[in-house]
Amino acid sequence: MRRDHSSPTESARPRVAAEVREDDHTRFEIRPAKVDDAGALARLSNQFGYAASSRQVHRRLKQILADPTHAVFVAEILCMQSGAPALAGWVHVYVERTLESDPTVEFGGMIVEENQRGCGVGTLLVKRAERWANKTRCLTMTVRSNVLRIGAHTFYRRLGYRLVKNQKVFRKNLKPA
Repeated sequence: MRRDHSSPTESARPRVAAEVREDDHTRFEIRPAKVDDAGALARLSNQFGYAASSRQVHRRLKQILADPTHAVFVAEILCMQSGAPALAGWVHVYVERTLESDPTVEFGGMIVEENQRGCGVGTLLVKRAERWANKTRCLTMTVRSNVLRIGAHTFYRRLGYRLVKNQKVFRKNLKPA
């Protein structure tokens, strides 16, 4: 039995048909991430322009998986010809709590392998994240997307997400205490 790392109280359950997609050559399965996935998650993150080593992702993933207000799901691809499994994408979601708004589930990130985009992997990841969000009793999901990622905007709109605001992000590096 496999345990879903999204919540310490959530027990393993049979796969839902919507989480698996097959065609003549490829099978996708959406499952909770495992710490052992860190190397593949780092590779995908680097592909999308987020430089991170396997060691860094391993450390971060371990912390995230231990927090029941976070979940990470991966799209595992099994090529029928080679039989070798690989990760085709991932999504990280978490409960965001602020004083001014009711809790929302926010996307921490989502990346789909370049050669798998347009094959339904992203849709399966989002649907799985939405199922997890429903269990948190949050009534909204929020995704932030760089203004340059026009394809991502179209993707999210197609899934029912609507643009609610544009904003600028400011960041300051702090010196270690």
